[in-house]
Amino acid sequence: MAEGIIFSIAGKILEELGSSAVREGKLAWGVKGEIKKLESTVNTIKLVILDAEEQHSKNREVTDWIQRLKDAFYDADDLLDDFFTQLQWQEVLSRNKLANKVRIFFSKSNQIAYSFRMAHKIKTIREKLDEIKNDRHFHLSECPVEKRVINIERETHSFIHVETVIGRDDDKNNVIRLLLDSNDDKNVLVVTVVGLGGVGKTTLAQLVYNDESIINHFELRMWVCVSDDFIMKIIVEKIIKSATRKELGNFHLNELQEFLRKEINGKRYLLVLDDVWNENHNKWNELMNLLMNGSKGSKILVTTRSEVVAKVTSKLESYVYPLRGLDEKKSWSLFTQKAFEPGKEPKDSK
Repeated sequence: MAEGIIFSIAGKILEELGSSAVREGKLAWGVKGEIKKLESTVNTIKLVILDAEEQHSKNREVTDWIQRLKDAFYDADDLLDDFFTQLQWQEVLSRNKLANKVRIFFSKSNQIAYSFRMAHKIKTIREKLDEIKNDRHFHLSECPVEKRVINIERETHSFIHVETVIGRDDDKNNVIRLLLDSNDDKNVLVVTVVGLGGVGKTTLAQLVYNDESIINHFELRMWVCVSDDFIMKIIVEKIIKSATRKELGNFHLNELQEFLRKEINGKRYLLVLDDVWNENHNKWNELMNLLMNGSKGSKILVTTRSEVVAKVTSKLESYVYPLRGLDEKKSWSLFTQKAFEPGKEPKDSK
């Protein structure tokens, strides 16, 4: 639903606006001022979106207004992603002994010019959001976020351009080794990749999922993004859909569990459960009971930020894989890939 997407993007924008770079005052004054104004605008819009959700199906004006907001929020999200990525690379440069190779690229004058352009872009988007916020001919109540819970569904997918990934070969090989390990007495085992948000857990899962050895080893591969809500019926529906590539009708959970068990019965399967937050043992065990009739060697690959989730999902500590950030050399390689055109990287960076 459009309003759910807006609410999700707004939450992400506010999270970015509250990042350490903003709190610690590391931004140019003009950028900081525009970001604070944008934060205020986003906060106000986020409140009325809750009421817009109730009205949109009955009011065409609300539906059109929501679509305008959706487009504007996507623009704001993309802009802030680029901006905070730029800040992170500048921090990498400040710690890297090869930084002098790009001192002109990130000279003080260039940083000032970049900050000026960014402040102008943020102002333009903020003014657009303000205009949309004020341009409505219907009433929306401001509802505090904590009084309502909206099901915001984050989605990830299994595809990746392998050549764009830097510094994860060892991690990929280590996780593949765990997934191909058949020295166990259980039909289904869980391998859990745990690490901080943004460290690359989904990227690693994508690399593994598309590796030729994995494709050849497993008869069936399935990918499901779980995210915040660990609702059994929804997860089972997603697994079946990933396995069959077919849309499901409106079935009860009992019917769905029969479909699922029939689909995986006797097959050596790989199921990726990306972005798991559930720390409830009972909920996890309920799902696992439906997944145990795969053939020996079947694996479930879980990605999570939570060490508690890792303990809940992987009973064996040896099947928990902590994912760390890239070292300085790999970070530099990733930076040069993003910052320079192919063939124009600083020679000493290779």
